[in-house]
Amino acid sequence: MELPGLAFAVWMLICFYAPVGGYPNGKVREACTSMVPCHGSSPQLSPEHTITVNGTEFKPGDSIEVHLSGPVFEGFFIQARDAEHLESPALGSFMLADRGVSQLLTCAHTKNSAVSHTSKAKKKHIKVYWIAPGNAPKRVQFLATVVKKYKIFWVKIPGPIVSQPNALSPTPPLHATSEAVSTSHPVSYLSKPFNASSCGRTKFCIRNPSNCDPESASCFFLSFQQEGSSVFIEMSGPSEGYLAFALSHDQWMGDDDAYLCVGEDHRVRAITAYLKERSPPVLDSENALEDVSWRLADGLLQCSFRRSIHLPAHKGRFNLDASYYIFLADGEASEGGVIHKHQQQPLITNGIYNITGLPQDIGGSRSPRLIKAHGALMFIAWITTVSIGVIVARFFKPVWSYSFLFGKEMWFQVHRMLMLTTVMLTSISFVLPFIYRGGWSQQAGFHPYLGCTVMALAIFQALMAGFRPSRHAPRRQLFNWFHWCTGTAARILAVVTMFLGMNLAALDLPDPWDTYTMIAFVTWHVGIDVLLEIHSYCLIRKGKQVQ
Repeated sequence: MELPGLAFAVWMLICFYAPVGGYPNGKVREACTSMVPCHGSSPQLSPEHTITVNGTEFKPGDSIEVHLSGPVFEGFFIQARDAEHLESPALGSFMLADRGVSQLLTCAHTKNSAVSHTSKAKKKHIKVYWIAPGNAPKRVQFLATVVKKYKIFWVKIPGPIVSQPNALSPTPPLHATSEAVSTSHPVSYLSKPFNASSCGRTKFCIRNPSNCDPESASCFFLSFQQEGSSVFIEMSGPSEGYLAFALSHDQWMGDDDAYLCVGEDHRVRAITAYLKERSPPVLDSENALEDVSWRLADGLLQCSFRRSIHLPAHKGRFNLDASYYIFLADGEASEGGVIHKHQQQPLITNGIYNITGLPQDIGGSRSPRLIKAHGALMFIAWITTVSIGVIVARFFKPVWSYSFLFGKEMWFQVHRMLMLTTVMLTSISFVLPFIYRGGWSQQAGFHPYLGCTVMALAIFQALMAGFRPSRHAPRRQLFNWFHWCTGTAARILAVVTMFLGMNLAALDLPDPWDTYTMIAFVTWHVGIDVLLEIHSYCLIRKGKQVQ
């Protein structure tokens, strides 16, 4: 089969295999280019639904209100494209008016460049906001795919065309001109993304991932530049709600000086706050920030502002000429600028830094060292020492039956040493999350419950081994069964607990490679056990044949 024919066959296979359930959850990224749902039927010709907007002109950074309405429908897919080249990728970024019925998607590597449904619930009207990118073409057209029923749908329903004015250079959008936002200081619009070229030379920068470009849709960026008696601060990142950083005397959340840039009504508000323990930030009624500017485009939230190095009149504001740990976090914000708990672990610098001192270009970690140590010790205990200990007890007993160490059989001493090491490592690792969290974690799901069960089984197994009957005692057989059952249950639960723990934000492991690596280790151990069982069976059978 020729390559074009093969490609067509693969496409047809996908379209006829995938639509068994369609896309009831709206995750339609596979249709980003064609906007055609793989429902195994042809689209309708005469649209019943319309797209409307609240304006016909835009400038970079402007927010345009987009409405999709018509008879009851189940699913939808909205994009904005170059009106002169409708086959080009989606452009700009959207913001949601109702997260209950709509969700943001990434198309053509541009975050939030499309909107779709969240469920098959019937709806008549959808409202979203489109943010014009800095590199927008002169004319942009909105397109929508609407699914009335599974087999009844319309593709690329043409919407209004909005155009840029014929001005020679873009000016700040009307809604972002200098005006007060909960403070007397003016707010302006950023005409272009931040630049990292001065990092380590004149700016103190924090980037995640390391050395990433602030213009990238996956880069979290924070910079500080001293200018006389003040510090100019830039913050940028892929966020639909808010970005925040905090200055802290330690690596624990609480008693910290925080600064937030919050998306609110299609603009950004820069505010100061104080973090008290692990509770939501306490927002300041008086804002100490000046020269606030912002930009919402291409899936990025960016803001900049200036702050005096010393603010003795503002309680809770730290002096910027001292050394601190620096936190960088992001999360969602609902309508009205109400912020919610960050979804991923905040980035924390590995040491204390003076942002007004020597310019540096650093990174950080989203996984605290105590949590890393917890995961590493549990992995060593339940994938390494316990597995080797079981293999030694099961298969090396006849091999080392006449070898002794400290007056006991060699296999027994090695087995006991490895199992005691497992209990010791598990006990140390068990307390580390409680030290870090300061108590029980409510966001870790079943992981802590299973972890406590594994800890209890490990201790019970060690105590039971201390009361092991002699080899020919009547209760020895009963002990052997209890010993095997408890140990096997602990091993299985430990592996399940580790799989659950790998997905927790505090570990920040590279998904999905962490799962693949864990599966490989477990498969390797199971394979070794099976091979040794086969080998043992063959030896026993050979011995019987010799007799």
